[in-house]
Amino acid sequence: MQCHGDESAVSRGEQVEDAEREAAKQRILAQAEAERIPVEETTRAVPDRRWRGER
Repeated sequence: MQCHGDESAVSRGEQVEDAEREAAKQRILAQAEAERIPVEETTRAVPDRRWRGER
């Protein structure tokens, strides 16, 4: 037999884990966005260094 108190404790624990997981995901996404280099800068800079320096 299962006790309803046990079910709510498991649910509560799962809810807490889900909330922590979501918070961690948001922190990682925010950090990645802060460190992101726009594509325009990378595609413009790399070919200039590679081709102009060798010729």
